[in-house]
Amino acid sequence: MDKTQRRVRPRTDDDVEACVRVLAEVHRRDGYPVNWPARPGEWLSQEAALGSWVAELHGRVAGHVSLSRSAEGDLAPVLWSERNGTSGEQAAVVGRLFVAPRARGHGIGALLMGRAVAEAQHHGLHPVLDVVASDTAAAALYERLGWTRLATVEQRWSPSQVVAVHCYAA
Repeated sequence: MDKTQRRVRPRTDDDVEACVRVLAEVHRRDGYPVNWPARPGEWLSQEAALGSWVAELHGRVAGHVSLSRSAEGDLAPVLWSERNGTSGEQAAVVGRLFVAPRARGHGIGALLMGRAVAEAQHHGLHPVLDVVASDTAAAALYERLGWTRLATVEQRWSPSQVVAVHCYAA
């Protein structure tokens, strides 16, 4: 495939609607996110963002990723900092990563991850993430990219929902 047909660029407000459409496709096909947000545009535009990017394939939004500072309840930064004897504030959390089903197999996930990692390093931060353990395709991507699984933990997302989550560090 001609690599000039793929690109990653900063997400703009004008991209949010297209991102929500792609996210809805991903949710129907893969169950990500596990719990569909009441306001998906706001969910994609979290306050702590260090940046958000979209990938385009043939000029159409094909994927998304964000990078944020560690927030309360993020386990990957805590595990990484304990392992490295440093502060969790030195970690940046990669999140809101998804690729349109039609765009899979074109290296879009790896492109988006590379952009988020570069941005974390630009800020002097170490990239970490967590992923629902049942999302084997995402875990396989992170491991192909050389990320290290720090642990698998159970998180209580609500009084009636406990989810197994893999925590990774670049």
